[in-house]
Amino acid sequence: MSDSKIKMVDPPEGVSGEGFFATSLNDVVGLARANSLWPLPFATSCCGIEFMATMASHYDLARFGSERVSFSPRQADMLLVMGTISKKMGPILRQVYEQMAEPRWVIAVGACASSGGVFDTYSVLQGIDKVIPVDVYVPGCPPRPEQIVDGVMRLQELVRSESVRRRSSPEYQELLASYNIK
Repeated sequence: MSDSKIKMVDPPEGVSGEGFFATSLNDVVGLARANSLWPLPFATSCCGIEFMATMASHYDLARFGSERVSFSPRQADMLLVMGTISKKMGPILRQVYEQMAEPRWVIAVGACASSGGVFDTYSVLQGIDKVIPVDVYVPGCPPRPEQIVDGVMRLQELVRSESVRRRSSPEYQELLASYNIK
């Protein structure tokens, strides 16, 4: 190569400078949603105690943007179902889910919420996915706080990569229709 200087082409007006970055709307919205999930705990038994430990200072779920625990479905976007859900509670759980605004996500925490656990009886719902769609399953009986944090992190990955238009897609509408949710 010769000693001649290589002249760099100047970038076009408005595409460089302080504070400039290039990304898509989906990425920005996904990042904002993933780091500001407001949990609604639906706790019925021992998994609820583990969730309390998860929110305490040692595990600190607030570092993931989930410090505002909401007990109103209209102000939450992440439903954490923890513990044994009886068949009589199924319609109540579904009503809580339907009252949540879109977009909404669900984490089934523990063996009981995921599959009925050791309670294979006529009165226990054998997994909350019989009444509402579930995004993330957290195994354990009861799961350790680290597992609940891992479940939230997996949900964040899902939320971060979700398209802004997914909730109005025919596939999503078909999923809700399979649960008789409008």
